[in-house]
Amino acid sequence: MTPFYFGHGARRLFGVFHPPDAGTTLRAGVVLAPPFGQEAIRVHRFYRLLADRLARHGIAVLRFDFYGTGDSGGEDDDADLDAWAGDLAQAHRELLRRIGDRRVTWFAARLAAPVALRAVPLSFPRVHKLVLWDPVFDGMSYLTQLGAAQLDELEHAYCIPDAQWRRDFERDPLALSGECFGFALPERLRAQIQALTPRQSASAPGSVVSVVAAEGDTGARAWCEAVQAAYPGAMLRHSAFDHSLIWLSNAFPNNEMAPAPALQKMAAELE
Repeated sequence: MTPFYFGHGARRLFGVFHPPDAGTTLRAGVVLAPPFGQEAIRVHRFYRLLADRLARHGIAVLRFDFYGTGDSGGEDDDADLDAWAGDLAQAHRELLRRIGDRRVTWFAARLAAPVALRAVPLSFPRVHKLVLWDPVFDGMSYLTQLGAAQLDELEHAYCIPDAQWRRDFERDPLALSGECFGFALPERLRAQIQALTPRQSASAPGSVVSVVAAEGDTGARAWCEAVQAAYPGAMLRHSAFDHSLIWLSNAFPNNEMAPAPALQKMAAELE
């Protein structure tokens, strides 16, 4: 496992490269694109374990942080889905530089899924496959979830309930969407997320796509249906998968960080 910085000019990105284990044959490469904010914290251990498991099977893995997040350069105000698509394409090129001419798969959870779809046209050589886990295709619903999680955190974890916050949220689901669990959502990012709909996101995939989402995820199902209707030849598979990882949860309740069934499922999708 090798941590390093990559990218051009002032847009420096932090990455961690997991080469195949010694004695194994290099088969392919995987880029792990992280979700946003608290969800990235929740999935960090999962990504580390997933990368280690893939490396044992001859698959080189690159984990990285988008610009303005994690250990990469930039600030919260630099958060931008379109710019993040360029970061993912840059991570793709960096992995290929390290492993040579191999097939590369992108694994993108939550908000990283629409970023990955925007980044496909920027990838060269073209990314072979996308695995989208619990993708965010209904932006309004997602922002409402973030606001509800922020309100619950303030009321229960920090014990500072404010009746006005609750009234504001009930009147306007976006009233508390400027921050969630200490992660700022700048105005540009909020607008980009709010604009996400299954139909708006249903561009030609351009690569093999596997969508893995909870049974009740209507946004993911609607997106798959929109893509199949608009592009009958799209190489798209949708599978229902429920798991015990709670995306929007503080760590203190000791919720499961890396459920074994989810690790097995995602490793199988990538291997």
